[in-house]
Amino acid sequence: MKPLAHLFAAPLLLIITACTGTLAPAPAPSGQGGNECKAADAQFAVGQSADAALLEQARQRSGSRIARILRPGQMVTMEYSAERLNLDVDASGKVASVRCG
Repeated sequence: MKPLAHLFAAPLLLIITACTGTLAPAPAPSGQGGNECKAADAQFAVGQSADAALLEQARQRSGSRIARILRPGQMVTMEYSAERLNLDVDASGKVASVRCG
């Protein structure tokens, strides 16, 4: 019975450790510099209809590596990423706010 207990204990320990630990941000690839989000440079998007083209334009202007559109009630990951731009939209699909994270 003991070997069977170890089979279940090891994955459980990994899951618990993963949930309680914190991850350091990955370093930027050498030669590229940082891709830290600058939300102020993407404020032009506020009030516009959110679509893929606007998202990409805002991502480029903000210097972010990644970007996403967040709709009301949408489930999202909550970890903070200094390289991610978030476009928060209202129920009509218009950008209500622009923020990093």
